[in-house]
Amino acid sequence: MAPTTTRVLRLLSLLQDRSQTGRELAERLGVTERTLRQDIQRLRELGYPVHATRGAVGGYRLGQGATMPPLLLDDDEAVAVAVAVGLAEDGSSGIADIDASLTRALAKLQRILPRHLQRKVSALRSATAVGPATVGSREPDAPVPAATLTVVASAIRDGATLLAAHAGAEIEVEPYRLISWRRRWFLVAYDLFSHTWRALPVAGLSLVRPGSRRFAARTLPDDDLVAFVLREVAQTGWKVQARVTVLAPAETVIARINPAVGFVEAVDSRTSVLVTGADALETIAIYLSMLMMDFRVDGPPELVAHVRTIARRYTEALEGSHGEPHPGQLL
Repeated sequence: MAPTTTRVLRLLSLLQDRSQTGRELAERLGVTERTLRQDIQRLRELGYPVHATRGAVGGYRLGQGATMPPLLLDDDEAVAVAVAVGLAEDGSSGIADIDASLTRALAKLQRILPRHLQRKVSALRSATAVGPATVGSREPDAPVPAATLTVVASAIRDGATLLAAHAGAEIEVEPYRLISWRRRWFLVAYDLFSHTWRALPVAGLSLVRPGSRRFAARTLPDDDLVAFVLREVAQTGWKVQARVTVLAPAETVIARINPAVGFVEAVDSRTSVLVTGADALETIAIYLSMLMMDFRVDGPPELVAHVRTIARRYTEALEGSHGEPHPGQLL
């Protein structure tokens, strides 16, 4: 039988998962049900509200108390919480009075993490930058396994190449930075096969593993790698890419748009081009409506047709607002 303190801590960890019967808990701890009841009483004396329910579906569960008790996490949970809190701190929560609490919480986690977990968390945090917050429509999430992020972050830390399968081909890259943006992960890397800098969506990589080669750092494609990713994604990273001529100076458009929307190039002193993208035509149309400037959609043709449809609907809505029926309106 494990020492009492170790066993009670293990019991606390089990109770934090879900409600379980006394027999299940006793079997998992390797003790009798009598010993289990004694250990539950010890937890209650320490201030943990352990509730018991009788009957066929009864059991023990950890309830809410008057104070916050210590929380027990396994290795994966501890890393996940530390990284999530760190990303929230780096990206700024935007909630008054909470950023200082995030910093304190992260400091506490870092102090108690075992050394091998600290290395994982440190590698992920030092390898990651956070993209700008966005407003309006959000693209679908693209979750990435934590193990994949750990492998990538470790390779960045160690200056080692990465091997992976991407778009049906095997690639080898020199990894430089992870970018977390809009609940997606991107890897800034130098592709050793195409000899180009790329912003790779990590969700699109599989069989990710460290290579056997070390590399010397190259001159980066941009001093701001977040900006580099935003440009690359606007050009190639979405299912739909669009090119829009805006009848306004480039500096005026840049001051107006969210950095996540795309990038702007000057044509002349009164005209600029916005290159943007999204996973749906509707999302791009929303972005354009928020510009509050005159524009012309240069492509793709599908977006031109979609904007024409929206314009027709708005026009008919205005005609109907004067009390005059429009095509399709019920009399």
